[in-house]
Amino acid sequence: MFLFNYRYRLKCIFRDRQLMFWTFLFPVLLATLFNLAFSNLSSSDNFLKVNVAVVQNQALDQNPAFTEAIDGADDLFVVQYTTKAAAEALLNDNQIDGYIIFDSKLNLVVNQSGLNQTIIREFLDDFVQSSATIVTIITTNPTALDGGILAGVSSRTEYLTAVSASQSNPDPVVNYFYALIAMTCLYGGFLGVKEVVAIQADISAVGARINLAPTNKLTVFLSSMLAATTVQLLELLILLAFLIGVLGINFGDQLGYIALTCLAGSLTGVTFGACIGSIIKQGEGLKIGILIGSTMTMSFLAGMMSADIKYLVMTRVPILGYLNPASLITDSFYALYYYNTHTQFFTNILLLCGFTLLFSTVTYLVLRRQKYASL
Repeated sequence: MFLFNYRYRLKCIFRDRQLMFWTFLFPVLLATLFNLAFSNLSSSDNFLKVNVAVVQNQALDQNPAFTEAIDGADDLFVVQYTTKAAAEALLNDNQIDGYIIFDSKLNLVVNQSGLNQTIIREFLDDFVQSSATIVTIITTNPTALDGGILAGVSSRTEYLTAVSASQSNPDPVVNYFYALIAMTCLYGGFLGVKEVVAIQADISAVGARINLAPTNKLTVFLSSMLAATTVQLLELLILLAFLIGVLGINFGDQLGYIALTCLAGSLTGVTFGACIGSIIKQGEGLKIGILIGSTMTMSFLAGMMSADIKYLVMTRVPILGYLNPASLITDSFYALYYYNTHTQFFTNILLLCGFTLLFSTVTYLVLRRQKYASL
């Protein structure tokens, strides 16, 4: 009877087009939209060189050190040497961000303020300060030249090395996809609600027939829940394959732990829906409405709409993150991608298992007390 009902419920779920849309096609469509919206988010921060012109005149010819300095900053500037009139024309046509001219002193001419203009100004200020330092050294202590001190003043040596604290480079985009997967897991609650409704005689005709049949209702329910979990896990794995294989989202190489997260998330989502379906006594529409509202609220707090929300929750109300299954699922993927240890990952998985046990226990206690005077 267990296997028969398991196969029967699988067929019913796969044939429910509305259910398959919300639990599978909707997350796929949402992932595609996320990819279109965020595909250039990381590349938008790439630095573009600053276009600058240098006016050629006698004062510039007498300052070869400046020419050497600005030519050496080729990773920062695209430099053009031209006349003042030509530089003015380039500036007016917005082909350059500013031009440099030697009059009585080093001057910068711009037609607007912005990041690029600030970069040019900072470079010039640094050159002037370095030049003043060299002049002071030569004036006050000429013997210091023998020790190569000028090379130390003019050089820019980095004494700090940036080292990533995690095994992967930070990527602000992946958190949105983690939250999307968390939402998909909780959308398994649709399946859980359906399976509870299917055994409630006062709500569905199928439930009335099941309660009249000489079979163990708990056995029927467990086989139905297993069918729902199977479908949810299958949909989630296909979604992951789509994200990784088609959209190119990087989830790391710990596939076993990723699958474990999907399993724990699926169980949590399905049992969460079953718990709502058993507690709420009204019709299926109200059950679904409460499920959608709670799922979207948890997904919002997990950072699906804005990563800043998740940061605010973890810094202001951290306990809320541990009470939110969507945050736990998101953090599990985050821990696998960024952390070098699995302490946080297994903590999240254990909490998800705890939620699954809690939802299952509540569902069992409510359903076992349901009696019908007549059918």
